[in-house]
Amino acid sequence: MASSPVAGSQRYSAAVPATMPAQAEARPVNHSSAKLQYDAPQPLCTERGRMHPSRALRYALTLLLLPLGNALAAQVQVAVASNFTAPMREIAGRFERDTGHQARLAFGATGKFYAQIRNGAPFEVLLSADDTTPGRLEREGAAIPGSRFTYAVGRLVLWSPTAGLVQDGPDLLRKGDFRHLAMANPKTAPYGAAALATLEHLGLDDTLRGRLVQGENIAQTHQFVASGNAQLGFIALSQVAKDGRIATGSGWVVPTDIHPAIRQEAVLLTKGQDNPAAKALLDYLAQPQIRALIQSYGYGLE
Repeated sequence: MASSPVAGSQRYSAAVPATMPAQAEARPVNHSSAKLQYDAPQPLCTERGRMHPSRALRYALTLLLLPLGNALAAQVQVAVASNFTAPMREIAGRFERDTGHQARLAFGATGKFYAQIRNGAPFEVLLSADDTTPGRLEREGAAIPGSRFTYAVGRLVLWSPTAGLVQDGPDLLRKGDFRHLAMANPKTAPYGAAALATLEHLGLDDTLRGRLVQGENIAQTHQFVASGNAQLGFIALSQVAKDGRIATGSGWVVPTDIHPAIRQEAVLLTKGQDNPAAKALLDYLAQPQIRALIQSYGYGLE
């Protein structure tokens, strides 16, 4: 049986109530509708990072078939890493408008999603916060080989809602003029692992251990800081960025060379291999206009 979605995780749907179905199996697809075959998967992108011609052709065909309306419309169940909440909400709305398909989203920690998927949760696409979980699922037979690709490269920021507080991040951390420092659980959240690596690089992991407040995922970590329960914390730049810059408060964008790169991969799960909406969503994420939108939230691209 499917395990229940991550406790406290946020959900969003562009047009339907944000509730995950109770049954373990994915929602049946109307077999009278046209299906995109996935017997011989093609790379999503060329070596230069451009969209593979075959995927571009499928996307163009999707747009041509859009006037058929609900006859081809389908739903896709998507597990989304918490750091990608804001951009994915916007992408889901555009996806439905442009293709007619609906993306039903659940937000949470990648580590928790992995456990749920292995226990039969009805997710059809995973937008991971790392590049190891999709590969692991692929090796274990829970994801379709050849379907994964990097949809975003995350950036870590030491952030406070107080303007001017974070001017020199390493200096502030060394001085310790704060009571609590928030970070996501490094065992289940890649941004938490990056935060821990940053503290280790600065030689402060032992010094600050007693002041750390851990969130289950990066969304809860942001909430700790935004609410004032922690004076500052390591969160995803996408949570506080607008047009690629910090919009509120103050922060130090952590250099990417002092922690492992946060490459975030998307992958088609086995439960979605016969769902045209699942394949359409992966194609859609690789579109130039969607990549530009992702970049506007502070992410890097490959």
